[in-house]
Amino acid sequence: MKTTQRPALYLSLLLSALLAAGCGSMQGTNPDGSKKTTGQVIDDATITSKVKTALLADPDIGGLKINVDTANGVVKLKGEVKTMALRKKAESLAKGVDGVKKVDNQLVITG
Repeated sequence: MKTTQRPALYLSLLLSALLAAGCGSMQGTNPDGSKKTTGQVIDDATITSKVKTALLADPDIGGLKINVDTANGVVKLKGEVKTMALRKKAESLAKGVDGVKKVDNQLVITG
């Protein structure tokens, strides 16, 4: 494993541990207003964690200025990137995560 990827791995492990510890109290609602099951909440949180980890591990994107939210497998990316190429790369990384059904790319180009 490359040294540059270790912080992302540690972040992923920390996020996973925090999610596992707090999943009993997590709740949410589906777009139709119905309550999410605990399984849906955990699935979405896991996807969010994996997408954020992928963004942070990429040396070009970094991911610190990108917010990731997931609802029913639909990932929303919000924040800033420097170029259109990085915007597309961030979307591609998100689409590559297991469980992602769709990516709503709202990233703004600042470069």
